[in-house]
Amino acid sequence: MAKIIECVPNFSEGRDKAVVEAVAAAVRETPGATLLDVDAGESTNRTVYTFVGSPSAVVEAALAAARVAYARIDMTKHKGAHPRMGALDVCPFIPVSGVTVEECVGVSKIFALRLAKELSVPVYLYGAASSRDYRRTMPQIRAGEYEGLRDKLRQEEWSPDFGPSEFVPRWGATVTGVRKFLVAYNINLLSTKEQAHRIALNLREQGRGPNQPGRLRCCQAIGWYLEEHNLAQISINLTDFDVTPIHIAYEEAKKDAGDMKVAVTGSEVVGLVPLAALLQAAEYYIAKEGLFILEEEQKVHLAINRLGLNALSPFNPKTRIIEYCVGGVGAGQLGRGSVEELVKGVAARTPAPGGGSVAATVAALGAALGAMVGQMTYGKRQWEGLDATMRRLIPPLHKAATDLIPAIDADTAAFNAYMEANKLPQNTEEERKKRTAAVKEATEQTIQVPLSLLTTQDTTWEPLTQMAVVGNINCRSDIQVGARCLEAGAWGAYYNVLVNLDNVEDAETRKAYRSQAEVLMERAKKGCQAVLQAVDKRASSS
Repeated sequence: MAKIIECVPNFSEGRDKAVVEAVAAAVRETPGATLLDVDAGESTNRTVYTFVGSPSAVVEAALAAARVAYARIDMTKHKGAHPRMGALDVCPFIPVSGVTVEECVGVSKIFALRLAKELSVPVYLYGAASSRDYRRTMPQIRAGEYEGLRDKLRQEEWSPDFGPSEFVPRWGATVTGVRKFLVAYNINLLSTKEQAHRIALNLREQGRGPNQPGRLRCCQAIGWYLEEHNLAQISINLTDFDVTPIHIAYEEAKKDAGDMKVAVTGSEVVGLVPLAALLQAAEYYIAKEGLFILEEEQKVHLAINRLGLNALSPFNPKTRIIEYCVGGVGAGQLGRGSVEELVKGVAARTPAPGGGSVAATVAALGAALGAMVGQMTYGKRQWEGLDATMRRLIPPLHKAATDLIPAIDADTAAFNAYMEANKLPQNTEEERKKRTAAVKEATEQTIQVPLSLLTTQDTTWEPLTQMAVVGNINCRSDIQVGARCLEAGAWGAYYNVLVNLDNVEDAETRKAYRSQAEVLMERAKKGCQAVLQAVDKRASSS
């Protein structure tokens, strides 16, 4: 899965359209960054930009935008309704997919360091990136705003995390850090505004006050009325959808609405939503209703249907799910291409795609064959007594097959990145440091990609062995081929780990990676033998 981070910088300019567009253009022109939204406010004199991309791309885009702001925004002349302390007031980085909060903390610190160094401005860290409780939230850091910043910077406890403890009149100060993705979510009610607000008070974390907290954590909510649709809504902000998912908010609202004899008529997501949020909902309804659904597209369709996301306006996954907007889901160019193209690409006079991509392809096919045998068993009258078993065995094999497809491209991308890193200039000390860091990061990826392949194929042996014992006996050769493909893929990944370990300088790190790969390879050999023995046993007894 591609690493996607969302960045939502807030700049203190919302009236000068030329400046607003210049900042937007800087983001658009950054390779690998996709600008999703520009929200300029005249009364606040503030513009919120939303863009996504890889970790390195969002840093470059944010820096490009900051350079424009540094040249064109003057805080000595700024007035607006929104609290602020700098030209680039706040720049949060938000994990979307394939990336952790901890990784985003590292990204925010890289951005802070580079911004402070390049522009010589003070930069503070907040949220998950902060290490000081008294300056963890925006209100804490922004207290006194721009007008009080000169005096604030003189206090030792308010020295910036990066940059000089000096007041820069045109700029002020910037706050950067990490927060979780906020899902703006509205639930439709055929009720009064007051009834909607009563439910909102029951749900939201703060409830009706300190002595009457609500039921849902990380949930902010109010009730309002939409004249244009002639219905009320519970307007919800889910500040951490892993703590309170969309479907939980929806189901809890339905409970209260049912008690009040009020009809719920679907819901809506405002703006964009991470794929994970809808897949959470899909898995909930699959489990609740005892459904058997494997394909991601069908799971998304189920979530849209059960949550009623089409009630007020069409919900198009291609334009509303972040990963689909930026192409961060599924196969890359190699994985999407034809078998002929892949084979010819491997046979060409180029080092990539090579053994790693072939290993991922073979392993994906092996897992797919296991899933196929399950599909050829499930739902057939002859083996209907095995339906429950197939519902358990097919999903992990299907998931492994799907998860391994992106690895076909990931291995080639990791190799190419390593080669490019080695080509970086080394003329100055700064260039040498940059090249060393880039080579180290690229080397890490050349090892992590095949290790990830080994880890994924390791999940297939138990279900594939059980499939060999009870699955459609007419497909026994498919199970045998599948097992051999998975083992071959494991060997390919193992060899790739070993060859890339030559580029790791630290002996302890090399030893740890080798040990991890050897354990997984040994499990693959034993797993393959277990599957083949199970098939042979059934064949000899039939």
